[in-house]
Amino acid sequence: MNMLAKSFDAVATAPVISLRGVRKKFGGHLVVDNLSFNVGRGEIVTLLGRTGAGKTTVLNIIMGTMRADAGAVSVAGADPYGEFKSLKGKLAVAFQTDRLLPWRTAVENAELGLLILGIDRKIARAKAIECLASVNLAGSEHKRPHELSGGMRQRVSLARALAVDPELILLDESFSQLDHVTSRSLRADFCKVARQFGKTCLIVTHRIDDALEMADRVIVLGPGARIMLEMPLAEARLNEQTREQCRAQIETALGGHNEDDNN
Repeated sequence: MNMLAKSFDAVATAPVISLRGVRKKFGGHLVVDNLSFNVGRGEIVTLLGRTGAGKTTVLNIIMGTMRADAGAVSVAGADPYGEFKSLKGKLAVAFQTDRLLPWRTAVENAELGLLILGIDRKIARAKAIECLASVNLAGSEHKRPHELSGGMRQRVSLARALAVDPELILLDESFSQLDHVTSRSLRADFCKVARQFGKTCLIVTHRIDDALEMADRVIVLGPGARIMLEMPLAEARLNEQTREQCRAQIETALGGHNEDDNN
């Protein structure tokens, strides 16, 4: 094997997210204590934990909006804090709230990231329309946010994240404000697109159903962002008995029943 082939193989097999011995303290409170995990290319991983488990802090470290006090962090081969600009266009985030600009239509919101990246307006518009259709919003391209339901607005947010064709998609409680039926439908639509295009995804959530219905693997965090459980979930998506067994293990790791999954 020549050196070029070796280099290509290393890039292809390297994890998209890698945390090693990460620590973060606020004042005297240790929020993240020696956290280590990887997310492989094309993998959908759920980071699951109760409020106060450090999920948001871990997400901010991965996004590069916060520096870890200790440890090593790599996202798409870069230090997300020290090389923040290098991740432009490689990383997309969809948050708990849709964060749509109210004066822009659905398609204008969906194309915004592409325009910021300097993509030609006609190409950006075509891509945005395609992504809106992929999340079942064909025909709603020219509606403004106030004309859309909460679920539809969140679909626009996901289409905006998909439109830039990122290497990594981060979802921060993106389904938690939706009713059960809408949330389940949106989870299924997003996963279909993500798997179709081999997207790497990290889903930060406190809801067990988000993990069971979407993830290849779940990482359950306890206080101090300590890993309480890590397990594969591919079989759980296909087998109801396995799914309930996984749910029970996750509930135990969380320290009890997660009521949000019944809402």
